[in-house]
Amino acid sequence: MITLSLPKVPVPDAVVVLIGRQIPEQVLAAEVEAVNQAYNVTLCRAPQYAEAREYALADLARANKVLAQFDPRLIVRSAA
Repeated sequence: MITLSLPKVPVPDAVVVLIGRQIPEQVLAAEVEAVNQAYNVTLCRAPQYAEAREYALADLARANKVLAQFDPRLIVRSAA
C-alpha cells in the first residue's frame, strides 16, 4: 500500500479568525475549559488528590456537554 505524505501548509491568521467567528463563543469557552480540565485530571493521579480529580472530571464533563451539542467530534478526553 502506498501512502502519500502531503506537506504541511500553514493556515493564515485571517483564515483562523474567519473560522473562529463561525463557532459560538460559549463553544470556544467550553473547549478551553475542557482542555484545561483534561490536563488537570492528569496532574491529580495521586490518591491524596482524588477530590480535586473528581472536580476536574465534573468540569470536563460539563464542558464536553456543550461541545457535544455543537459537534460530537469536539469532545475532549482525559488521558487518565
